[in-house]
Amino acid sequence: METLKNKIDFAVVFTAVNANPNGDPLNGNRPRENFDGYGEISDVCLKRKLRNRLQDAGEKVFVQSDDRSDDGCRSLRERAEKCEALKKISAGKNTSKEEYAKAACAEWIDVRSFGQVFAFKGDSVSVGVRGPVTIQQATSISPVEIIGMQITKSVNGESGKDAKASDTMGMKHRVGFGLYLAKGSINCQLAEKTGFTDEDAEKIKEALKTMFENDCSSARPDGSMQVCRLYWWKHDSKTPKYSSAKVHNTLHIQQKDPNKRPAAFSDYEITLDTLEGLEPEVFDLM
Repeated sequence: METLKNKIDFAVVFTAVNANPNGDPLNGNRPRENFDGYGEISDVCLKRKLRNRLQDAGEKVFVQSDDRSDDGCRSLRERAEKCEALKKISAGKNTSKEEYAKAACAEWIDVRSFGQVFAFKGDSVSVGVRGPVTIQQATSISPVEIIGMQITKSVNGESGKDAKASDTMGMKHRVGFGLYLAKGSINCQLAEKTGFTDEDAEKIKEALKTMFENDCSSARPDGSMQVCRLYWWKHDSKTPKYSSAKVHNTLHIQQKDPNKRPAAFSDYEITLDTLEGLEPEVFDLM
């Protein structure tokens, strides 16, 4: 199958309602926010969700969460060493980096999509793959309100002298409401190097539409995160006349009433500028 021939830009709009979209471990697991109070979600977090959705769809994924391992491997090294295609290519210092990267891209969809660095302790050769799919961190359209709730433990985790009182206090944080926007692109030149195809692009599109399915947790209960709209621009060539920045800047999202705290997707107005010869697919997923 041929590699991607048309550059793609995309933007995904989603909401968080009484959820912690992406906790910051260096800040008591509070939802991430910038210095101006706008919520943030890291690109790494978003790619984790896309990998999970691709894995749910039956695709082979290299970077799997420990709790979602479907091949019994407990580390990236173990998964790489278990791959028969990579075994045939591996030859110590004489390993062909190009052939190694090609085999890894053919084996795992996330490697040929997002790229990967194969560098394990003790190996004489490291291999880097640059992927065609890039995603920016998501940022909320308006400042978010972070709500803290004090909780208590009803049972001890330890017994004896290490035990704490059963009413040990803790904190749980959430975003009351936030509308987030994430932007991304798929580059044809890098797709040629990794073997990324139109079919792969369709799989990424479907994963974006359902990004928060099977992602529930105590911090993100089912239904608290929802993809509202996906914009998908497919250009007419590998190197089109419009840059990704110009395409992304055609999308405008504003509060209808700037004096009212937003509480729903309907509190925003979304407009889209037109670019000659480039009409996006718009998926309304509400």
